[in-house]
Amino acid sequence: MTSIVPAGLPSPDDVDDLYEIAERVLWLATSIVHHANRVRPNPSGLKVGGHQASSASMVSIMTSLWFEQLQPGDRVSVKPHASPVLHAINYLLGELDETYLTTLRSFGGLQSYPSRSKDPDTVDYSTGSVGIGATAPIWGAMARRYVETSFGGAGTGRQYSLVGDAELDEGAVWEAVLDPGINELGEIVWIVDLNRQSLDRVVPNIAARRLEKMFDAAGWQVLTVKFGRLLEKLFARDGGEALRERILDMPNPEYQRLLRCTAQQLRDRLPGNGPDAPTIAEVIGDVDDTVLLEAIRNLGGHDLNALRDAYSRIDDTRPTVIIAYTVKGFGLPTQGHPQNHSSLLTVEEYADLAKSLGTDPDSPWGRFDAGGGPGRVCRDTAKRLRREPVPESSYPTIPADIGRTPKGTATTQAALGRVLLDLTREAPDAAKRVVTVSPDVSSTTNLGGWVNKVGVWSATERHDWFADDTETIMHWREQPTGQHMELGIAETNLVGLMGELGATWSRWGQPLFPIGVMYDPFVERALEPWSYGIYAGGQSILVGTPSGVTLAAEGGAHQSIKTPSIGLEQPGCITYEPAFAIDVEWTLLASIGRLGRPDGTSAYLRLSTRPVDQILADVPVDPAARERRRRQVVAGGYPLIRRDGATVTIAAMGAVMTEAVAAAERLEQSGIIADVLCITSPGQLYRAVQARQGRGNGESWILEQLLPAHRATPMVTVLDGHPHTLAFLATVNRVASTTLGVSTFGQVGSLDEVYRYHRIDTDSIVTAVLDIAGG
Repeated sequence: MTSIVPAGLPSPDDVDDLYEIAERVLWLATSIVHHANRVRPNPSGLKVGGHQASSASMVSIMTSLWFEQLQPGDRVSVKPHASPVLHAINYLLGELDETYLTTLRSFGGLQSYPSRSKDPDTVDYSTGSVGIGATAPIWGAMARRYVETSFGGAGTGRQYSLVGDAELDEGAVWEAVLDPGINELGEIVWIVDLNRQSLDRVVPNIAARRLEKMFDAAGWQVLTVKFGRLLEKLFARDGGEALRERILDMPNPEYQRLLRCTAQQLRDRLPGNGPDAPTIAEVIGDVDDTVLLEAIRNLGGHDLNALRDAYSRIDDTRPTVIIAYTVKGFGLPTQGHPQNHSSLLTVEEYADLAKSLGTDPDSPWGRFDAGGGPGRVCRDTAKRLRREPVPESSYPTIPADIGRTPKGTATTQAALGRVLLDLTREAPDAAKRVVTVSPDVSSTTNLGGWVNKVGVWSATERHDWFADDTETIMHWREQPTGQHMELGIAETNLVGLMGELGATWSRWGQPLFPIGVMYDPFVERALEPWSYGIYAGGQSILVGTPSGVTLAAEGGAHQSIKTPSIGLEQPGCITYEPAFAIDVEWTLLASIGRLGRPDGTSAYLRLSTRPVDQILADVPVDPAARERRRRQVVAGGYPLIRRDGATVTIAAMGAVMTEAVAAAERLEQSGIIADVLCITSPGQLYRAVQARQGRGNGESWILEQLLPAHRATPMVTVLDGHPHTLAFLATVNRVASTTLGVSTFGQVGSLDEVYRYHRIDTDSIVTAVLDIAGG
């Protein structure tokens, strides 16, 4: 068995204790996975899994980072498959009780991947979905700077990402790396675990030199940790440069095969067939077999002194990437095997590992003796990294109703900007915590007035060269005190930033109210990373606008169909699709009020650019009736038109409310009386249905006000989106129903033409009512 401590050389700078800690971390991480799969009863027989090899390649890097480099203000995102290493380190630091070490991937136990919200020990960033955890510290750095500048208390600290090389295949990684807004964030440090393997194979074309050039072109400092001291000693011999070039130039699979060779096979294969083969054979000719086998595995990512040197050269004025050459499975019997990604040590291999590391397989959870060198290092590290408890958050008062009643013609999109400006006047303490984010669409989504008032955030102040241009309507004042953040056109970046801005309440006790705005057709592109941010505790408001086939002239490519049902399906999120400007105000204020709390909730607002006559909203004048309407809007919907003798119900949402009202008026002329319901949140109503059935913890009162049993009639539902979104409403009173909506790709044209094509126009609503009512 190969030790992870380099043989044949003394350890300068007294790193012996760290190597001993690294061996114990390797043992604990391996044992955590071993117990979950080989020891813990598994009655179902289903695979438990875990990643011993992926963990092993990170042991040296993480040992060096935690036990020498980290400071209390630093934060680390750990690659998903190295979660056992994180738990092993936290255990040695006294942050994790021994009882948890046997619970990996069990209900209520250690999570499959690091989770801020579910793991019992310290996890700075939730990871697991490729690319999201890698980029999170970038947005965490921006969030920390924002909080520190605006409110104080966030301090300083580096933001580390521990990234597997295969994770760099994810396009979202490069969208983040290339964003120009991060070039001044010198606290960002990525460490790439370059083990040249993915899930299924040795990747043939992973080229460190190409990665170096890509990061360098993005303005990052690039530090490469290629070889450890054993190899460097061989390279220093006469002819050693030929050996260096041979290792650097050989294909990845060939190098990986050398890791599985005996000493004699290594002597035969390593020189190769090139002109320098005799020279290389001479360089390694008199090297002891054990040392030779150690040397071929002695890459920089496993050499604690090489890693220490790399950390010392970090340039804190710009982002840094450290590319660390490693061996997947380093120190395990499976090291370097091309299919070792998910492989598990056998019981016999586990026993052999215990023997080589001087541990007991029957009692695997031993900590270090407190009086020994490693024990002292663990104790000192725990003391150094101890963080002060997060102070209890202070929440400003969020008004429920600003008190205006919009008149004339307005769009729900324009209402967004007006509500934000009203908030700065009516509740400045709350408005101070609002941070808007957009991907280069601020002006086209009606945020111009807000941006002019609060300014644009940047790490440093930048000169506005158009400040004296009288024809420039939108002023772009960039400074650290700005409240609007604009990234490039990359929706995953935007929601990643929103997630971290929405987590500041739990990191530093300073709640922010992040509101991200993007075109609704691209919400689905951003949904997966936004959902992951919600899972990790980041609470934010995502605004999709403009939306639906109502964006008729833009054509099918820019017409969203499935987004209205997000609120039905996304945990931790409430969706609103308001029809009127006053509904925007009430739902937005309610959504802000749910942010930045332990029991908080994110929100998604789907808005439109369709001008609507606000008189149709029929906002009550009486204060009590107005408050009743507001509560109904926030709870999911309200009766817009109620008439005695109604024989049918039209339930409409969003932009097509105009058609629903027009249809009711035409039907009345034909002697058919229709109730018209304005649905603001199908998700809220579905939760009310679940609560009434005893399947949820929500409130069901809205159902009695919106759909009382004594007014149950056949129902037609209609929205600018997929019809299934509102189909469940008919189940409340078990009535016959017809669901209208959009279920095919859009078409370009006028609004009337497009609505008629999708059968959500007034004529189609009238026809549907006549059919279901038997008229």
